[in-house]
Amino acid sequence: MARTKSSNAWLQEHVNDHYVHQAQKDGYRARAAYKLLEINDKDRLIKPGMWVADLGAAPGSWSQVAAQLVGRQGRVFALDILEMPFIPGVDFIQGDFREESVLAQYAALLDGREVDLVICDIAPNISGNAVTDQARSFYLCELALEFARDHLKPGGDFLVKVFQGSGYNEYIAEMRATFTQVLSRKPKASRDRSTEMYLLGKQKKG
Repeated sequence: MARTKSSNAWLQEHVNDHYVHQAQKDGYRARAAYKLLEINDKDRLIKPGMWVADLGAAPGSWSQVAAQLVGRQGRVFALDILEMPFIPGVDFIQGDFREESVLAQYAALLDGREVDLVICDIAPNISGNAVTDQARSFYLCELALEFARDHLKPGGDFLVKVFQGSGYNEYIAEMRATFTQVLSRKPKASRDRSTEMYLLGKQKKG
C-alpha cells in the first residue's frame, strides 16, 4: 500500500530526529525518555529510594529512566494495555487502565503503600476524529488523576501528558484542587507542532 504524504513526512521526520538517534545510542526504548529527563532536570522529581507509578508505560522509556533514578532501594510499578518487555527494577502489569479489575491488580502490587510520584505519558489510540480523540485523552487523564488521589502520598507529585484543547482548563482546575502548585512543561523533545503539554502537580494536599 502506498504511503500517504503525511505518513511519509512523519517517517522522514522520525528518521532525521535527533532524539530518536540519541535514544538508540543511549539504550532507551523511545525518544520520550528525554521528555522525562528534561522535566526531571528542572523539577527534581525522581530521587533515589522512591516508589514511582508509571501509567501507560509501554514501550517503557519512562520506566527505564525512573528505574535508573530511584536505584536499587526504590521501585517502579508500570501499567499498560500493550506488552512491555522486562526492565530490571520494574514491576509490570499488562491490562486496560480503564478496567476496575486491572486497577485493583495494580494497586495490589503496592501492598497498601502510597507512592512518592505518579507519572503518566498515556495517550489513546488515535481515531483521526479530533473531538473524539481529545475526549478519550482527557478521560485517561481523569483516571490517572483519580489514581494519584487514591495512591499518592501527601506531598507527592504527579506528572501527566495532556493535549491542549477542550477540557484543558477544567482539568487544570481539578489538579489545582488536589495539588499545592500546578506547573506546565513543554520539553524540547516534544515536537513543536504537537499540542501535547505536561502538567506537573506539586505536593499533593494532605
